[in-house]
Amino acid sequence: MSNAASLRELLAEGEELTIVCHNNPDPDCLASALALGRIAAAAGIEDHHILYSGEISHQQNRAFVNLLDIDLRPFDADAVRDRPDESLLAFVDHAVPGANNRVPEGTPIDIVIDHHPAEGIEARFVDHREAIGATATILTEYVRALELDLDPTLATALMFAIRRETLGFLRGVTAEEYEAAKYLHGHADRDLLKQLSSPSVSGATVDAIATAIENREIRGAVLISHVGRTSERDALPQAADYLASLEGVETAVVFGIIDESIQLSARSTDSRVHIGNALHAAFADVGSAGGHREMAGGEIPLGIFADADLDGPDLLVIVEQIVTARLVEELQLSEQSDDRPAPPAE
Repeated sequence: MSNAASLRELLAEGEELTIVCHNNPDPDCLASALALGRIAAAAGIEDHHILYSGEISHQQNRAFVNLLDIDLRPFDADAVRDRPDESLLAFVDHAVPGANNRVPEGTPIDIVIDHHPAEGIEARFVDHREAIGATATILTEYVRALELDLDPTLATALMFAIRRETLGFLRGVTAEEYEAAKYLHGHADRDLLKQLSSPSVSGATVDAIATAIENREIRGAVLISHVGRTSERDALPQAADYLASLEGVETAVVFGIIDESIQLSARSTDSRVHIGNALHAAFADVGSAGGHREMAGGEIPLGIFADADLDGPDLLVIVEQIVTARLVEELQLSEQSDDRPAPPAE
C-alpha cells in the first residue's frame, strides 16, 4: 500500500484531527498543514484544527497566512492532552514531541510527515524523508495520488512553500520538487504567488539585518555575526541568507537575543560542512540546535547565564563571546578574524 493510501486509511478511522505546526511556522509547515487538512476532509473528517506556537513574524509568513486565509489557532496544551480517543494528532514539518514544538515529551502521535533530520520518531504513520527538499513536496505527492480537488489556494500554498524552502529551487532541491512544481504550476494563482514573493519589510527587520552586516566577522570562508537584541526573530534567517551570498563566504551564522533566549540561524554551501550537525554539536548541551547540511538553526535559553544581569548592557558581550567561541571550536576556525569592520573614529 502506498504512503498516500495508508494515510487515508488511518484518517478514515478518526472523527477529528489536530495538526500541530512547529514553533514559529514557515510556509513549508503551513502549506503542509493546509494540505493535510484537505486530505483529512476528503477522508471523512469534518473537524480539523491547525495549531501553532510562537510567532508568525516574518513578513512572507504573515502574508502567506493572510492572503491564503489559513485558519490557525494558538497552541493549546489542554486541547492536545485532553482530546477524545477518536481524535488524531499530526505533526507536519517536525517530528518529535518537545523538539521545536510545545507538545509535551512522550505524547502519543498518530501522524508524522517531515523532511528534517530527526531521531526517535514514533507514530502510527510516519513518512520521514530527509533527502526531500520540502515537506510540501510530500503532501503534493499525496494530493496527486489521492486525486484530490486541487483548487488555486492549495496549489499556490504548496507551490510557494516548495519555492521558499528550496530558495527558488537552488537549495536541497531534488527531482521530486521539480515534479511537484510541474503538477502544481497549472493550478496556482500567479498573481498571488507574486504578492507572496514580494511582501513589505518592516523597518525593524532592515535595522536588524544592517546590524548583522556591521557586526560581521569572517574567518576563512565562515562568517559569524549577531543582530544584538531584537524583536524581529525572522530577521536572523534573512540576514544569514544575505551574508552567505558575500564573495568568499561559504558558511554564515547569525545569532541574536530575542525575549528570553538566544536564537541562531545558519546557511552553508561548503561541502565539507554539515551545518546542522555542527550547530547541534556546538550547542546541544545548552539548548536545541540542528538542521540540514545547508540550513540550520538553534535556540539557547538565557537561563544558562544565571549569574548575568539579563537586562544589563554586558549580557550581549558575554553572549557574543561564548557563542562565537563555541562556533570557532566546532568549525575549527582560526582565532583571528579576517574581516571585522574597524570601530568608528572618535
